[in-house]
Amino acid sequence: MAMERRDFIKGSAIIGATILTPAIIKASGLLSSMSERKVHKVISADRTMIQTLPLLRSFAGDDTDFVSPYVVFDEFGPINIKPHNPIRVDAHPHAGIIPMTYFLSGTGHHRDSLNNDYQYGKSDFLVFTSGKGAIHMEETGQKIYDEGGLYHGFQIWLNLPKRFKFIDPSTVMYHKSQMGLVQTNTYSAKVVFGEGFGVKSEIAMLFPVFYYHITLNENSKLEIPTDPTHNAFIYVIDGELEVQGNKAIQKNQMVLYERNADYINVFSKKKTEFLVLGGKPNNEPVYSYGPFVMNTRDEVMQCMSDYNSGKMGNPEVVNGNK
Repeated sequence: MAMERRDFIKGSAIIGATILTPAIIKASGLLSSMSERKVHKVISADRTMIQTLPLLRSFAGDDTDFVSPYVVFDEFGPINIKPHNPIRVDAHPHAGIIPMTYFLSGTGHHRDSLNNDYQYGKSDFLVFTSGKGAIHMEETGQKIYDEGGLYHGFQIWLNLPKRFKFIDPSTVMYHKSQMGLVQTNTYSAKVVFGEGFGVKSEIAMLFPVFYYHITLNENSKLEIPTDPTHNAFIYVIDGELEVQGNKAIQKNQMVLYERNADYINVFSKKKTEFLVLGGKPNNEPVYSYGPFVMNTRDEVMQCMSDYNSGKMGNPEVVNGNK
């Protein structure tokens, strides 16, 4: 049964994350440098649920000064899905943000009030620019529904700067071939969007941001150049990284960095997979209520009114019930 509009809004409050004291590695693989970014803090992802979807959430409206223009960071899975046993998040609205979904394993199904209906999977990247408001439904894709399998990926929200808050919504599906890719004896790096490691993604964003998916081989170091005026943070998918200050960052932990330095320096004793994200901070007020992230309370109230009056679309149609 579709969720009532008021129930979804009520159940969508952004929740926080837990701060952990970083572990210290006794035998360091790194040398410190004045031009290296300093660690601000380390965060451990919290377990939570969105309807029937289990998540690991690293931040949701927290630490804006160090993660902006990102505002929510969720990892879903990895979980094994049995055939004919779907996971589904019923039709729900967004406004003022760009929810982006990236699959590492499995398949997904996205349908929205903009008449888009996508089946997608590993290495695909879906960008749902909600702007002034739209509705989407998300569930496991047809292939994993039929065959079962591992379901794993990320949904991360970008906070639209004020000048883009009320643009018309849109949804675009991108594929691996449109991303930049670098492979060396030390590491492989996929530039999902932005520019880095000498390559540039074809995926265009409205403002300066980057999203790297990196695998670093064992006993390897990597220097990641960054714009000193931009935010940057790392999330470990699997393995362990040593970062500035000889701090150990474990699986499902995130390290937030201070600005005003040219690069991030990491070392892995064993093969480690991680994401590096960041961009130009919005430096604007953030007023959020569940799926609506705006600059003022009045803007959020306008979004709620537009949703309840049907201006963002019909949830029953998006759910496939009409």
